[in-house]
Amino acid sequence: MTPPTSQITLARRLFLCALVAIAGMAGATTRADEVSVAVASNFTAPMQKIAAAFEADTGHVAKLSFGATGKFYAQIANGAPFQVLLAADDTIPARLEREGKAVAQSRFTYALGALVLWSAQPTTVDAQGAVLSTGGFKHLAIANPRVAPYGSAAMQVLDKLGVTAAVQPRLVQGENIAQTYQFVSTGNAQLGFVALSQVMVGGKISSGSAWQVPAHMHSPIRQDAALLTSGRGSPAAAALLQYLQGSKARAIIQSYGYGFVAQP
Repeated sequence: MTPPTSQITLARRLFLCALVAIAGMAGATTRADEVSVAVASNFTAPMQKIAAAFEADTGHVAKLSFGATGKFYAQIANGAPFQVLLAADDTIPARLEREGKAVAQSRFTYALGALVLWSAQPTTVDAQGAVLSTGGFKHLAIANPRVAPYGSAAMQVLDKLGVTAAVQPRLVQGENIAQTYQFVSTGNAQLGFVALSQVMVGGKISSGSAWQVPAHMHSPIRQDAALLTSGRGSPAAAALLQYLQGSKARAIIQSYGYGFVAQP
């Protein structure tokens, strides 16, 4: 019988605490360590801030690489020496764990993603997203729904609104959410579904016009972290995973519009 979610969550917390303790003993004679981190592109801005705070607070250095989670999976599967993965979904970390490339019981959801329909122009998108029905645009950008969780969520929203067939000829797909944002920010697409974190600064949408999509209109975008096998025994990797669950990191994450899984 599968144990309750609360028991699994507690087990993972205890496991991560044990990792930190073991790595701390192993690295007791060193002043600092580096950790190589593969970061989903939607999490670029908050992770840059978190990495700076992490270094200031612990002395450890997080070396960040940003990109599509699917591409990171391929690189890790082929031996790329990343030690920690901060994914845009929960399926790739789980897959890596099943394949023995992520440490069992190290996974946890570090953020819940939020979707926004956004335009760089101040009057294009109304507060209810009705522009999708009125059709006052030439191109609508989304991330590739086959590989990008934000793209999959965008398609769910279009389906729920009943406008998928009408907007299909106007869709342009970004390889990932970063490229999708680029399409909209440069005006190559009049509007698009992007991550709220890409357009939010200090708790407010910084420019343009937007509709924050209600969470109930798509499946939860659970973004999971995992300790990769190459990071086993690394004091910096263990410390970073613990730091991501602390109050300082969570405050930064929340300021970019992300949510959190309810604690049991």
